[in-house]
Amino acid sequence: MSHNDSAFARFARNYGWRAYAIPVLVVLTIWVLVDIARNPDDTTTTATSTDAGVEKSIEARPTRSGAPNPADSKGLAMDVGELPPGGPFAETGTDTYHVVGRPGPKVGVGSEKTYTYIVEVEDGMNTADYGGDDAVAAMVDATLSDPRGWTHDPAFAFQHIDANSGQEPDLRIQLSSTETTHKHCGNDIEMETSCFTPIGNRVLVNESRWVRGAVPFQGDLGAYRQYLINHEVGHGIGYAAHQPCGGNGELAPVMMQQTLSLNNSKLHEIAEGQTYPDNNDTCRYNPWPYPTQ
Repeated sequence: MSHNDSAFARFARNYGWRAYAIPVLVVLTIWVLVDIARNPDDTTTTATSTDAGVEKSIEARPTRSGAPNPADSKGLAMDVGELPPGGPFAETGTDTYHVVGRPGPKVGVGSEKTYTYIVEVEDGMNTADYGGDDAVAAMVDATLSDPRGWTHDPAFAFQHIDANSGQEPDLRIQLSSTETTHKHCGNDIEMETSCFTPIGNRVLVNESRWVRGAVPFQGDLGAYRQYLINHEVGHGIGYAAHQPCGGNGELAPVMMQQTLSLNNSKLHEIAEGQTYPDNNDTCRYNPWPYPTQ
């Protein structure tokens, strides 16, 4: 190394490209500082403008008081037996069916009987709006295998069997159009209902109720579908009679006609010849034969 090298040359040799970059950065920094000194209001103006926009937005948002109190509301003028508002359903059908879901293991003890079943959907119905055919079968399987259901009683067990096994099922659980339901269940009251008929061991689940539910269930569609399965299967395993509300504020028996009402007097009026006393007791909706309290 020559002793005649300039100080900059030695600096550049020691620090490489940084020797050139550092002066540039110094110049840029000085330029920014000078610009801020000449225009001190620029950043302040931007912040003030933003703050003003936020304050204006807050001022524009309405402040409300006195949110709706259910105690002061008269509620919707809807008869309990009517279909709630909701999605479309099939009013007419072919009365022919296709099998849905998959066979599964036996659930429950079945000391008295193991009920075999298949799940079917009427041809021509569009189940896509509520999860498709498999979702219908899955709800049936989950409901019948739930420990709050009929298998809580060791007398009963259920098994979803293969429809092509050659074995005739004890229960054909069929999601059906309103027309087909009326045809096989009868239509002795002017309300949409479902039923079990021993002719073909058919549990006919009315699609209008599967889609819309029932007013007494207050929009709890999942619980209503569970109730619908348990109630009609209950008829299919031998519980023919309906049950009244056991006391004001109690959970309704699953064999009560909860689709129509939770009130004994109302059911006494609607379902003539049934076992409902005219005592005005009103139960809480309940989808299970053996619910947890």
